[in-house]
Amino acid sequence: MTALNATRLPNIRLTCRQLIMTDNLALSDVIVIIEEVTQNPDEIAENDAGNAPLPPAAAAAPVGNSAVSVPAGDLAHLRGLADRARDYVEAASSANTRLAYASDWKHFSGWCRRQGLDVLPPDPQIVGLYITACASGEAGGRQKNAVSTIERRLSSLSWNYTQLGQSLDRKDRHIATVMAGIRNTHAKPPRQKEALLPEDLLAMLETFDRGSLRGIRDRAMLLLGFAGGLRRSEIVGLDVGEDQTEDGRGWIQILDKGLLLTLRGKTGWREVEIGRGSADTTCPVVALETWLKLARIGHGPLFRRVIGQGKTVGPDRLNDKQVARLVKTAALAAGGRGDLSEEARAPLFAGHSLRAGLASSAEVDERYVQKQLGHVSAEMTRRYQRRRDRFRVNLTKAAGL
Repeated sequence: MTALNATRLPNIRLTCRQLIMTDNLALSDVIVIIEEVTQNPDEIAENDAGNAPLPPAAAAAPVGNSAVSVPAGDLAHLRGLADRARDYVEAASSANTRLAYASDWKHFSGWCRRQGLDVLPPDPQIVGLYITACASGEAGGRQKNAVSTIERRLSSLSWNYTQLGQSLDRKDRHIATVMAGIRNTHAKPPRQKEALLPEDLLAMLETFDRGSLRGIRDRAMLLLGFAGGLRRSEIVGLDVGEDQTEDGRGWIQILDKGLLLTLRGKTGWREVEIGRGSADTTCPVVALETWLKLARIGHGPLFRRVIGQGKTVGPDRLNDKQVARLVKTAALAAGGRGDLSEEARAPLFAGHSLRAGLASSAEVDERYVQKQLGHVSAEMTRRYQRRRDRFRVNLTKAAGL
């Protein structure tokens, strides 16, 4: 994007209109344009008079700082457009992603400050030294970062630089070669969460109080999450109906033969079908209907906090971390992986255990599992199938041994 620093106010308006007509203009560029256009006209004139450039953008993390402040004046009518652009930027990624990007940028900025290095402009050599420090445990904190963490930090830096109108070349040899060496030296097999199979899930359900609202809610959440192969954010993001809340990420439709979920995920909208179970005690649709009836929920968030000594349902939506805690607590209470010590068992269970459990236990064609989980590739689906296909094909015998 062409810098607007030296452009006079009348020309800025023209440039802004021309750029907005461009189909491939990035949203972050629109925000930068609005920020520059909506400066105080007196400040712009003063800069033009001295033929001096405007101050460079601050190196603060752009995550969460995309709100545009528009002062009073001739261009104050752009305030609404700027606020809407801010909302679109925030909607481009999940809250968890934005928090991770902000945390990684803060980590990188702090390391640069301690080393006496500049964050801007992006320098592949500095980034190469930074990821080396992360891998060796010298970037802050006593522990060495895992390869997956370093790769995430690289993605965060690239995204943050893009929001600042800069470009980080991750293919530069100072980054790419160092990263390849880090992978070869420190990479370990992926640590996957334990898959909760049907017998595990049934044991977990028995740990809930069937006579309490909290127990009824938790049963519905686990059965729905397992049968739908849902992410924890998808479970708590559901509403009773379409377009009922601003923060909702999907809704439900209860039909004669089952339940239809409409979800907004990373790759767009998708539908998930959940059929009725073979018995009411294990049917996710019956469990959900029971929760809706007894909790008296007809509108808004589907899964909510239970308050008032467990006798009242509040208006607030649960957050996704509560799903992870629920899965972990119930799995441990049901004796999941009892062959291991308490310390070794606890990290094995999380929200993804439900998705992995469905993928590992559903004896159907793989393409149906892939569709249910919302995966783009079959290879990703196979990562969730922990034990389903082990030794199903015995190449040793097939070879004649």
